[in-house]
Amino acid sequence: MPVTYAVVGGGVVGCAVALALARRGREVTLFEVEQGIGLAASGTNSGILHTGFDSKLGELETALILRAAPLREEAINALSIPVLRCGARMRDAPAEIELNAQILGVHVVREGTDLLVPGESVTNPVAMTHALCAEAERVGAHVHLHHRVTDELPAFSVVVNCAGLYADEVARAFGDDSFAIAPRKGEFLVFPDPGLTEILLPLPAPRTEGILAFPTLDGHVCCGPTAVDIEDKSDWSVRDDARKTLSRRAKALLPGLVGQPMFAYAGLRPAGANDENYVIGWSSYSERLLNVAAIRSTGLTAALGIADFVCCDLLGVDSRPAPYGRGKTVDGVWWRRTAEYRGLS
Repeated sequence: MPVTYAVVGGGVVGCAVALALARRGREVTLFEVEQGIGLAASGTNSGILHTGFDSKLGELETALILRAAPLREEAINALSIPVLRCGARMRDAPAEIELNAQILGVHVVREGTDLLVPGESVTNPVAMTHALCAEAERVGAHVHLHHRVTDELPAFSVVVNCAGLYADEVARAFGDDSFAIAPRKGEFLVFPDPGLTEILLPLPAPRTEGILAFPTLDGHVCCGPTAVDIEDKSDWSVRDDARKTLSRRAKALLPGLVGQPMFAYAGLRPAGANDENYVIGWSSYSERLLNVAAIRSTGLTAALGIADFVCCDLLGVDSRPAPYGRGKTVDGVWWRRTAEYRGLS
């Protein structure tokens, strides 16, 4: 009998995994519990595509960010995924970060005390997720929306758990309690465009990349995210304290910023409860379960690298993929979409 694959989770990573399998002619079904693709962590991602210049050496996350870069460029060009190639600036960047970038092979430029990273860019995370999903369907994947997977999973040879915030619950259905997901809230404010033409990066903090400012594809500027560990996986609200903190930070980063924010939104990152990061591998509790869990916000950047790693290295499906078709851009103001879906403003 042919091997059949179920991918649980219709975020950017799940869609990328389904696409990688479908392009190689495998029978794959993607299940998403929400009414649409990319309505959780992926849809509230900042949209920044990182080069990995400041990522930690020797970590799986770093390796997959770097692995994704050429794969992502191919997909962007073929599938009409919108990208703002604006570059980034890190003010007062220490020499260690510049050296880290050089070791990783990421091009950076020193400008006084600042470090310029020309390869950093911004995309529409909803458009990217939808583009990958649509292409997966085109090459044969089956997509089931608004569908909570229960009785169907035993019918599949392999279950790839890309369920984001609920990956621990999917794993527990197989008796796997080896990890837990603790949502990490990241809040953002959206302002009218003050003429920002590059991403302004802070020095990275231990738990987060820090609060930054960046231009969006729709002509605005975002400031965020915060990093607050919470327990409620359904709490997409923006705290009053966060609005005040982000407003002060935005004006410090952009002295010319005037007026009040137009909109606020929050994303919930599926962080590991015990600081696990990129829990990717076969479960020791079930020979059919492959976990792709605790993927933090870099998952948008690394998605195609993660999918390639899962498909080729872990599943052994390394046949030549079919060529991409011709993609179609998804319209919409991405930073409003998930918040409005959940009745927030």
